Amino acid sequence: MTALDTLLQGGIRHAATQAPYLDLSAVGKQFGGFVALKDVNLSIREGEFISFLGPSGCGKTTLLRAIAGLDPATTGVIRQAGRDITGLPPAARDFGIVFQSYALFPNFNVTDNIAYGLRGPAWRMPRVKARVAELLDLVGLAEHAAKYPAQLSGGQQQRVALARALAPEPGLLLLDEPLSALDAIVRLQLRQEIRDLQRRLGVTTIMVTHDQEEAMGVSDRILVMSRGHVQQVGTPEEVYRTPATAFVASFVGRSSAFDAVVQAVPGTISAGGTVLWADAARGMLYGTALRAFVRPEEVRLGAAANGLPGAMPMVVTHLEYLGPTCRLSLERGAFRLEAEAAPDLVRAVGALPGAEVVAAIPPDRVMVFPGDE
Repeated sequence: MTALDTLLQGGIRHAATQAPYLDLSAVGKQFGGFVALKDVNLSIREGEFISFLGPSGCGKTTLLRAIAGLDPATTGVIRQAGRDITGLPPAARDFGIVFQSYALFPNFNVTDNIAYGLRGPAWRMPRVKARVAELLDLVGLAEHAAKYPAQLSGGQQQRVALARALAPEPGLLLLDEPLSALDAIVRLQLRQEIRDLQRRLGVTTIMVTHDQEEAMGVSDRILVMSRGHVQQVGTPEEVYRTPATAFVASFVGRSSAFDAVVQAVPGTISAGGTVLWADAARGMLYGTALRAFVRPEEVRLGAAANGLPGAMPMVVTHLEYLGPTCRLSLERGAFRLEAEAAPDLVRAVGALPGAEVVAAIPPDRVMVFPGDE
């Protein structure tokens, strides 16, 4: 073994055994008799960008506030960089936070807002000025340094809030729905700026959002929550391609969802009187009730469908033109399916409302879960 091989293997072992930067163990939170969080376990690596995703009321903001100490956990342990911070007040924890409302001081200009938290013997005036100038440059607001919040756009105000959170060089950055008050175009631009900035600084980041596209676009991993429980933690591809529960399959991305029953032929299920091939159903008992999901982009049409098992004629009942893609609603008796295809393919197979088109689903693209989930 060469010296390089030894070094690489040592580095791999170190990365695999390195303690997490933020570690949550059996964290719970109750408000009176209401259980907002239950047995949350999560390990976050240093420099990772993770998003907490879920519908309103699922507990994602409560979990963020427990990490920050704003709503301390009722049960469990939270460790940051090996230190137990479970019972520490917010001021004693190492984090910066950006709220949905920005929470800028209206009577402070941009410079003073950013410099607000830079106090104490570690922050002498020369260092404060240098840090503020650095952050103004990082967020692209150097020419707006003397302006007040009321003179800035929503996107500019959010950049100021981000710079203020990063000013004291925190080990952890917490983002609570940071882009929800912005219009779509600004959101898209700013979320990429946040991700680029996070990568440059290497700061461990947690973002709370209910926007799936936002979470998928910027995260290293996504934690999906429902009713105070963690449903799945994984990369964007994992939670989209291999959801752990029926909730994740239904919440993350678009899909056709339908009840189904396992059939006698291995790897087949029946839904709405239509038999489908589903690799995930192999080994399941005949008659088992299931909840099945199919992503619209997985539905094959025309010639691409003919070679697949279970190819069948379906009637196009609705067509939406969405620019680079078209969304089709398909029916075969009581069985309904949503499909997406490029406009050229839609024209080629004649998939107009009222027309019949051959459709099929690759057996390895049918997701199934127990019907009682």
